[in-house]
Amino acid sequence: MPKMKTNSAAKKRFKKLKGGKVKRASSLRRHIMTKKTQKRKRQSRQGGYICKSDMKSLLALLPN
Repeated sequence: MPKMKTNSAAKKRFKKLKGGKVKRASSLRRHIMTKKTQKRKRQSRQGGYICKSDMKSLLALLPN
């Protein structure tokens, strides 16, 4: 049986942590920033974690 390949897009966007959580960055930060409020831009600098319901499908993309 061949090795499972890691999804390249997923490995660029998510990071597995030691405790089993998966870290992610905030979206909607690439362009059209002028119409967004300062508060919204500041809060979107912080990342977050993947919720448990999405974890199963994501871990299939990140086997290693």
